[in-house]
Amino acid sequence: MSTAFFTDPACLTHVTPDGHPERVARLNVVLDALAPLELDRRDSQPAPEAELLRCHPQDYVDRIRQAIPASGQEQLDADTWLSPGSWDAALGGLGALLAALDTVLAGEARNAFAAIRPPGHHAETATPMGFCLFGNVAIAAKRALDHHGLERVAVLDFDVHHGNGTQDLLQSDPRALFVSSHQFPLWPGTGRAEETGPHGTILNLPLPPGTQGAEFRDAWDSVVFPRLDDFRPELILVSAGFDAHVDDPLAQLALTEEDFVWITRRICETADRHCAGRVVSVLEGGYNLDALAASALAHVRVLMEQGA
Repeated sequence: MSTAFFTDPACLTHVTPDGHPERVARLNVVLDALAPLELDRRDSQPAPEAELLRCHPQDYVDRIRQAIPASGQEQLDADTWLSPGSWDAALGGLGALLAALDTVLAGEARNAFAAIRPPGHHAETATPMGFCLFGNVAIAAKRALDHHGLERVAVLDFDVHHGNGTQDLLQSDPRALFVSSHQFPLWPGTGRAEETGPHGTILNLPLPPGTQGAEFRDAWDSVVFPRLDDFRPELILVSAGFDAHVDDPLAQLALTEEDFVWITRRICETADRHCAGRVVSVLEGGYNLDALAASALAHVRVLMEQGA
């Protein structure tokens, strides 16, 4: 089996203002980088609106849909914008991720990668923020638990920004373990180590600016992977943000492609021990186009190596 790959062309129709870091070109460079790989490329359908309701209330979903402009762009907050294609992009991208989830849980692939945008890990229960509209990876976790009947799902987030949205959406569910390593201090200002959630299922690893690969790896090895072994997840979901790269313009961590290779391999090895290798990864951040393309390629190559 090869790594299953999902995307949706509608994700290219979410258009942000000129100069915005979360832009169409991000997905294009990832798709170009992955084009030569022998992935198991599959089609998907837009997610039904009911999937959004696994994490978001109906009035919030209605508010986002009604804010979609007929032309031009609509600003939701200082960072988050809508264009005429944003609704289709959001549902198309979520549909690609959920198809990746279903494919892995059906045993048709050991792992999968969903290349989508807009990203999702900052969207809270009723608040769009940080370029994100809906909590894609949290919705996938809820589908795994409530639709597929899993008992324990882990969500691992190595984006440079704290996954505040995923934390907000999953912290009340003791079946979901959420782990986030991120630069701190940095926007959005959340993700302190003492934030553990009502069930102790939130694990935050704040990293100071300038953290390099050795310190990053030590933190995951000493704290995260032992916790995962104790939790014994039946599925691992990955929020794969590549903006912790040393060349990324939005933050000051100093990882390289080799660090993303390392963490991807360690995640897959953990999945081999506990859940038959079942890993589903989804694109989050990464804003230097060259670094994003190289890092995503490195990440997916390891998924293919481990999924064979």
